[in-house]
Amino acid sequence: MKRVITYGTFDLLHVGHINLLRRAKQLGDYLIVAISDDEFNAMKGKKAYYTFEARKTILESIRYVDLVIPEQNWEQKVQDVQKYNVDVFVMGDDWEGKFDFVKEYCDVVYLPRTEGISTTKIKHDLKDQLNK
Repeated sequence: MKRVITYGTFDLLHVGHINLLRRAKQLGDYLIVAISDDEFNAMKGKKAYYTFEARKTILESIRYVDLVIPEQNWEQKVQDVQKYNVDVFVMGDDWEGKFDFVKEYCDVVYLPRTEGISTTKIKHDLKDQLNK
């Protein structure tokens, strides 16, 4: 069985997230999604709209996702790859090169982002609509 892992906050789920998950799943048989927990988001200066538990529930309902785990710090990636016997580590290409250190443990793939959509864009667009 070929295992794939990806990481993210996955707040305000959108088609870009689904595209990433679908393409990541196509790289193997079993997809693990590590989502930033609320404490880790706070450390990064981010505030998700949905709680960790809500985001976990949403992701668990997506057919491409086999397992959802918490991401609690930047350093856990190699530990996760080893613990879950991961073969492929996947991130969006906006992170290109940032996780090459994981290549020592498994393949690393940077997938292209879906053009024209992001959680940041959604939040910005909603704010603009409210201010009209």
